[in-house]
Amino acid sequence: MKQPFPFSAIVGQDDMKLAMVLTAIDPSIAGVLVFGERGTGKSTAVRALAGLLPPILAVKACPVNSADIKDCPAWCEISDARVQSIATPVVDLPLGASEDRVTGALDIEKALTKGEKAFQPGLFAQANRGYLYIDEVNLLEDHIVDLLDVAQSGENVVEREGLSIRHAARFVLVGSGNPKRANCGRN
Repeated sequence: MKQPFPFSAIVGQDDMKLAMVLTAIDPSIAGVLVFGERGTGKSTAVRALAGLLPPILAVKACPVNSADIKDCPAWCEISDARVQSIATPVVDLPLGASEDRVTGALDIEKALTKGEKAFQPGLFAQANRGYLYIDEVNLLEDHIVDLLDVAQSGENVVEREGLSIRHAARFVLVGSGNPKRANCGRN
């Protein structure tokens, strides 16, 4: 696996680096929005930050990285309550991601092959207890931006296709953007 650029090697950008470090110290800060021209190291800083973050303890196979089996959502099928050390999640939310990919949805494979109604967790579940990074956040579709209220509430609620699912979604939201690309075609 390719090693990320070291955070300490980023020259300048002191305010950005301080903001990122502060979210690692106190995740209740909940988010950072970084704007800068292309090539200013926004994405590099986020990826490099991951190398500084301490590992977290999470229940093996828990889709929301719960620290204790009692915190795993009822819809998970976890047979092993052992806790393991994992890297603090740093999850990318790509432009063009569907609502289902972000929040989670009906697991189509289980529905078709086993006839079971099951939940397929999304990016919010993966980012729980870590970071959700959005590059070019100013270019996100409005309906996806609306979903980011989850960062404030700390809980993801999915109610569709006969599913009613809730799970923890406590993550630090880091968004970056380029002021030259602001409002590209958006009103």
